[in-house]
Order: sequence, then structure tokens, then C-alpha cells
Amino acid sequence: MNVKTIGVIAGIAIFGLACSEKPPAAPPEPPPASVAVIETKAQDVPLFLEFVGQTGGLKDIDIRARVEGFLEGLHFQEGTDVKKGDLLYTLESQPFEEKVAARMSHVAEAETMLAKTKGDLDRYEPLARINAVSQSDLDAARAAYEAAIASLAAAQANLRAARIELGYTQVHSPIDGIIGRTQAKVGDFVGREPNPVILNTVSQVDTILVTFYITESQYLEVARHLALAGPADIESREADMELILIDGSVYEYKGKADFVDREVDTTTGAMLVQASFPNPQKLLRPGQFVRVRVRSRVVKDGILIPQRCVMELQGLFSVFVVTADNTVETREITIGPKVGSHWLITDGLKPGERVIYEGLQKARDGATVKPAMAQVTPSEASKK
Repeated sequence: MNVKTIGVIAGIAIFGLACSEKPPAAPPEPPPASVAVIETKAQDVPLFLEFVGQTGGLKDIDIRARVEGFLEGLHFQEGTDVKKGDLLYTLESQPFEEKVAARMSHVAEAETMLAKTKGDLDRYEPLARINAVSQSDLDAARAAYEAAIASLAAAQANLRAARIELGYTQVHSPIDGIIGRTQAKVGDFVGREPNPVILNTVSQVDTILVTFYITESQYLEVARHLALAGPADIESREADMELILIDGSVYEYKGKADFVDREVDTTTGAMLVQASFPNPQKLLRPGQFVRVRVRSRVVKDGILIPQRCVMELQGLFSVFVVTADNTVETREITIGPKVGSHWLITDGLKPGERVIYEGLQKARDGATVKPAMAQVTPSEASKK
């Protein structure tokens, strides 16, 4: 057997062995990724506006010294409740007592003069009837008597004024409320600048007033909605304001707007609004900063989805929707305002669709997934 024959036989053998080998098996397809989904549903969605406001007492009355003098006594404890009529401050009273005594002596002199002129007139009148005295003497006696009456009235008025000034040396609380820190101490000269004129402030806090500003566009939104609402809706809306305190908690009592300014401030484009809130526990004090939440309108058949479901790219928003055959579909949506931890969807979703809530990194357009309903935590659900 020659070499050429041997090579042909070897080639045939190698070709047979190659044909007898099986091709490698394709790798198995990975199982569908598990994702958590939520089902969209239509519901009435109330929309709220929030504003930054500041609290004040129902009445914040400044306590002032109405006469000048040195402060002699403080008769209250700072930061405590006071009643109407409680004595708060006393000023030195000696100068005013002296003035009262002097005015009393003037009254006594006027009374003595009145008695004298009255006696003279009583003697002159019968004598004038028998022409024992002239008519001019009678007229003079009558004029002196009338002048004495006027002098007595003036002296009595001056005495009342002096007693009023003496009363001003005792400063009483004008209302029931909480008194603040005193701005003057014993020994200070008060009642005239540059020394403190306002001694203190008493605030009535069983009701708290909150002032805040709204923009012109916000005012128009609320006004238009109220114009379309019925009387029952307006009455139910009157006590529909909420306070969010500085620690994030929601104040337990709702309030109502009781004042809207007559005009828009031309420099800021805003309007002043005042609302009142009950404060029976006196939790709120004047000067606190709060957020006021006001319901503006209700969106009928709105769709809410958690913010974590939404993807944003270059200003475009989209979500992953799981179709009936468990295929992922990228859906472009239009979002509205935020409602707690959710977005209000104005376009792109319908009720009953499944939106991926967890597992966004596992999903891609056209992929098959294994959906399961997501368990929304109570904290997230409460933010709707």
C-alpha cells in the first residue's frame, strides 16, 4: 500500500469521526425575573396647596406704662397664665398722690366759694324785689354764683383726671392669657423713650391665628374651584385647613380661613390670608413657623402611582407596564402634582394596568417577567 492510499484512508477516517460528534447544546434560557407590581385604579384624588405661615395669638396685647415714673414692683411670674384685671406692675405713686391731694384742696376751695356766692345771691334776691339793692348788684351776685358753679365743676374734673393718673401707676392685665418676659425691671424709668415703653405682652392663645401668603395664581385656582362648588361643599371646606408643625407632625385640630386681604401686593404678587385654629391644650404659641395645607380641588377618577415606579430621562417620564401575557412594556406618561409619596398621572395609564413597583433593574422592554402584587407598607399608603 503506497503512501497516497494511506493518506486517503486517514482522511476518510477523520471525516467520519467528525461527522459522528454531536453539536454542543444551546444554554438554557434563564427563568423569568420576579418583579413586584401594583395595579392602577381610578379614585377621587384631593389636591392640596401648602404655604409657610406664622402663628399669633387671638389677641396679642402690648402692656404699656401710661404715665412716667420709676417701676416699683412686678406682681406676676413670667410665662404664666394671668387673668383679666390681675395686677402686673406698680409705678411710684407719690407724685400722683400729691397731685390728687392738691386737686382735692382746689375742690374744697371751689365748694366754699360756691357756698358763699349762693348765700350772697339768696340775700340779694328778696332785697332786689323791694328795690333795696340795685339790679346791677343782683346781676353781679348771680354771675358770681354761676362762676362758682363752673369753678367747682372744673376743680372736680381736674381731681378726676389726677385720680385717673394715679390709677395708671397700677398696670393690670387687659385680658385672660399668657404673659411673656418683662421688658423692664424694678427701678427702671418707664413711660418715655428711650427707656422701654412696652413693658410686656399678654397673648390669648385658646385660639391661634396663622397668617400666610398665597400667590395670585394659587388664589385664582382656589377661587375658581369654590365658584364651581355648591354651598354644601363650601361649608364643608370652611374647616378644611391643616397645620404641619416644625417636627413634621400634623396638628390634630383643623382650622378655617377668616380673612383674605382685599388686594394683591403689587411688589410681591401675593395676598395675605389669615386662618384660625382651636388651641385648647395651648400647644401652639405665637411666633411659631408652620406649614398650612389647604385642599384646592378634587380630581375625579385620578390615578396615583408611587414615585419609585417612575423613571425620568431628559425630562421624559416613563414606567414599566406588565401586559396580560407578562411581557414588559415601556410606557411614556405625563405626571401631575405630587400627592404625598405618589405621583398623579394625567396621561399614559388606565385603571387596571400593572406597573412594576420593585425590580425595575431586572426589567427591560419586551422581556417576560413573573409578576407578584407588591405589599405597600402602611407608611407609604398613609401618604396618599
